[in-house]
Amino acid sequence: MFRIGLFILTNIAVIAVATIVMSLLGVGSMLDESGTGLNLYNLLVFCFIFGMAGSFISLLISKRMAKWSTKAKVIKEPSNAMEKWLVEDVRRMAREAGIGMPEVAIFPMKQSNAFATGWNKNKALVAVSSGMLERFTKEEISAVMGHEVGHVANGDMVTLTLIQGVVNTFVLFFSRIIGYAVDRVIFKTQRGVGPGFYITVIVAQIVLGILASTIVMWFSRKREFVADASGARYGSLQGMISALQRLKVESGLANEMPESLNAFGITRGKVSGIKALFMSHPPLDDRIRALQQGR
Repeated sequence: MFRIGLFILTNIAVIAVATIVMSLLGVGSMLDESGTGLNLYNLLVFCFIFGMAGSFISLLISKRMAKWSTKAKVIKEPSNAMEKWLVEDVRRMAREAGIGMPEVAIFPMKQSNAFATGWNKNKALVAVSSGMLERFTKEEISAVMGHEVGHVANGDMVTLTLIQGVVNTFVLFFSRIIGYAVDRVIFKTQRGVGPGFYITVIVAQIVLGILASTIVMWFSRKREFVADASGARYGSLQGMISALQRLKVESGLANEMPESLNAFGITRGKVSGIKALFMSHPPLDDRIRALQQGR
């Protein structure tokens, strides 16, 4: 219910802000006077359809892409005691979380990491790196997998997709408004659209896309605290804190995780300065402090 409500409110906000800003700037009148015949509401519907479609297509193929990009191998029949324990532990967590049993996979990576993905919380994938299995204790691994199961149970993948779709709509819509305005006012195109429109749209989409991504990353950072709490609940509090502390020690290692999976990995690595706005994860110290303080 939360993710649907958030989706509706975000869309209303985008439409409201778009309408207010364009009215204040007189964009509608300017475009009408220039003879573009641009229907802003039809444009908004067009951008919404394409913006959401791109986001949901990515979600629908996320499991397949994750397996391919990380070379993750799903455990169908455990080949050793560790794999058997891992599958049974995730099964227990899924049962406690009230979701379908996700696929459990191991991907070859020296870096300690894990991720969750999938379009449906009853048909998800949770995976852990071989490096984490080698160096972490069972209590720490259990907490990390609980963190990933938490992402699935909380519907974070779907919610993030909805927000990304709205952001896509925002970027597509305003980049074209800017393109039309620049083409008419600066390049003086009288009929149709000229090269100025296409050049401006490309530049505007890049700039707006970068700025808008900070919204998606902000949401991702907030959900990490919730997922950490899930790790403490389905695993153990000490195991979750210990896992994050160990990740902090290893944070100097190069991040080998594909960019598309960073939002639902257990860690992202060190980032500082303005780059912090584009972090998919909050600083490890903040996450450890939140668990210790019971937040």
